[in-house]
Amino acid sequence: MGDKYQSLTELLSAWFGGAFTTLFGALMGRLMWHGNEARKGRRKFIGLELAWELPVAFGMAIVGEGISAYLTLAQPTSTGLVACLAYLGPRGTEVLFQRWFGKKIIGE
Repeated sequence: MGDKYQSLTELLSAWFGGAFTTLFGALMGRLMWHGNEARKGRRKFIGLELAWELPVAFGMAIVGEGISAYLTLAQPTSTGLVACLAYLGPRGTEVLFQRWFGKKIIGE
């Protein structure tokens, strides 16, 4: 293993490809959110709720990749954006978009 990687995303991209790295980032984002909810006592850490996080992670990975492509972000930044959006989830991303869009339209 003579290759030198500067970051975890470079290593994952080299070993498994960019799609895996994006999905890994999305899954980690959702797991961080799920762990926070479990810590607050709103849900069990290991339970049926965890299975519902998989479609959210995949969906947010697709949304994040689309936004990354639109903004022409490089791979590590793209994975970070996907993880951030996955952490926020669909509702959090909607609120973020509405605030940004409101400022663009209304000019607050």
